[in-house]
Amino acid sequence: MDVRDVVRSQYSAALEMLRQALSKCPDALWDADADPVRFWQIAYHALFYTHLYLQSTLGDFRAWAKHRDTYESLGAPPAAPERHAQARAPYSREELLEYLAICQQQADEQTARLDPAAESGFHWLPFSKLELQMYSIRHLQHHTAELMERLGARAHIEVDWVGSKRD
Repeated sequence: MDVRDVVRSQYSAALEMLRQALSKCPDALWDADADPVRFWQIAYHALFYTHLYLQSTLGDFRAWAKHRDTYESLGAPPAAPERHAQARAPYSREELLEYLAICQQQADEQTARLDPAAESGFHWLPFSKLELQMYSIRHLQHHTAELMERLGARAHIEVDWVGSKRD
């Protein structure tokens, strides 16, 4: 068993569950005024950080072509309150599904080159590259579960569990 295959499989499974949540979200929940953090914002945040942490280092990261500054943030970071998200125009479902496909491609490509013992490549995450990938998958799944909860509680929509995705 190659750990790179396991990491790729789990990224793929988690991204598939997010894809289902995005695809099944009713329009009324996508950008609901009642939600301080919108459905699409949570999804974009999860995708942005998935994309970021798949890179070797911060310097290797190239934001998605449709990235809008501060949209990745779910609130103002304590060290930079001026960077509070100013999410005025929502991303469309199609745009986020496009970004999800890019993240899936990145997961396939980057995990093939993964050196599990290397440093994370991000100074604020002082652990190995393997632990970074587990951290990132947990983050992705955390926000996917948050979206799944909204779908279930408000629209009685379920997202299927995906345990692994192997070719």
